[in-house]
Amino acid sequence: MDTQSTNPDFNPSLFKITLGTHREKKVIWLKFNYDKCLIEMLRQQTKAHWSQLEKAWYVIDNLHNRNLFGMQPDIVGKEVLSKIAASNLPEFQKYQNILILKSLSPNTIRTYSIEFAQLLYLLKDFPVQELSPERLQSYFLYCFKELKLSENQIHSRINAIKFYFEKVLHRKKMFLDIPRPKKPLLLPKALNIEEVKKLFSVTENSKHRLILKLCYGMGLRVSEIVNLKIEDIDSHDMKVRIHRGKGKKDRYVNLPHSVLEDLRSYYKEYLPKDFLFEGQQGGQYTVRSSQLIFKKAMEKAKINKKIGIHGLRHSYATHLLEFGTDISFIQKLLGHNDIRTTQIYARASDSSIAKVVSPLDRI
Repeated sequence: MDTQSTNPDFNPSLFKITLGTHREKKVIWLKFNYDKCLIEMLRQQTKAHWSQLEKAWYVIDNLHNRNLFGMQPDIVGKEVLSKIAASNLPEFQKYQNILILKSLSPNTIRTYSIEFAQLLYLLKDFPVQELSPERLQSYFLYCFKELKLSENQIHSRINAIKFYFEKVLHRKKMFLDIPRPKKPLLLPKALNIEEVKKLFSVTENSKHRLILKLCYGMGLRVSEIVNLKIEDIDSHDMKVRIHRGKGKKDRYVNLPHSVLEDLRSYYKEYLPKDFLFEGQQGGQYTVRSSQLIFKKAMEKAKINKKIGIHGLRHSYATHLLEFGTDISFIQKLLGHNDIRTTQIYARASDSSIAKVVSPLDRI
């Protein structure tokens, strides 16, 4: 049994958080006034341990725990830097500075830094700024043939290295003749309407059910759900403002009429102060907590699809298309820059194909 799914209400602001080491491992120290319920919640959400010497709880310092406690990801540790030759360290620092100045997300900064560092490891003392397009092409071929990286991994590495040559060194033509592997065309995973209804019916907690309903009913990313504030809800015009969604863009989505009474009942029961969804002890709800709500509901509904809470957003787009909604409207509601991103749902929900009768059924 996964103990992390038992109580998703978790508020990192209740802890005094510091970084340190314990038994030669990097850890996150967690200090708080004694509270039996809080200790139980901490144990449910993390693999926390008690240090008798430090008189504090601690968890391993990794990306998952940093996200859980609302901390900035560690871009790269000393281990990464120690593998980069001294001649290339200044270039790596320039690279990271530009990533930060571009105000990219912490996860993007970390991913790009690690991907770029892989190239620097291999170069050793050879100056990265002196690489030719031919040598770069040989490197990507090595990634594919020797390292056996997937198409998506190679795309990620190309993007990271391209950023260095184009944004740090301002060499716009370096990648003109470097081909990219074709990405596999994967259809988005979605639930059917009956499964969505079952998911709601098994979720007894009104707050948890409302989170799932809004994820599906407005096609929101889980990060957008937890960032919703009370002031973003306009029940008069039935609109919801999504503030700084992916790409740091604001947009409006339609508030489903069927959820209005649920919203009002929820507000009277829970009285949130700032964010629409807050933890038991106050403060913003976490992404991890929302993911656990979905996971628990899927288990309770006995739906065996391998799908995360983002699947509710996919289901929203797929079902809108099946109901005949114009794809350009769906693009705006989802906040996609490119219509081609939205068009993948057309391949997943081609209702005309579903009407084709197999010749086997005609025998």
